[in-house]
Amino acid sequence: MPDIALYQPEIPQNTGTILRLAACMDVTVHLIEPAGFPLSDHTLKRAGMDYIERAKLTRHISWQAFNEWRQTCNRRLILLSTKAAQPYTQFTYEKDDLLLIGRESSGVPEDVHNAADARVIIPMKNGMRSLNMAVTTGMAIGEALRQTG
Repeated sequence: MPDIALYQPEIPQNTGTILRLAACMDVTVHLIEPAGFPLSDHTLKRAGMDYIERAKLTRHISWQAFNEWRQTCNRRLILLSTKAAQPYTQFTYEKDDLLLIGRESSGVPEDVHNAADARVIIPMKNGMRSLNMAVTTGMAIGEALRQTG
């Protein structure tokens, strides 16, 4: 199944919500550190509730460590970005894809953006800046799972 990758998340409630989503959809979350909050059960439980224990979470100490791991595993990196041109619903997902979501405040740096194998966007009404990252993650993983069965 496709997995979710979170690049240095900053808001524990968003991360907890995504972990809950991942537990319900049976997908793994790869958390690329450092996070903008202490990674403890207490900080995540408020949003993730009792689903946190059921979530599959893999922590990566840095972007470099994550990127080396995913290249070794030969997994495509699909970045959700407001700078992308291709709508997420018009992209063809594969079962081993990693859907990368950037920081709430600033997305991902240019080197991470350039490392992605593909970039997709969730089209929005003109003048709107971005969606909440947990909402974005839910929409994207839903489409990827629909396509990959």
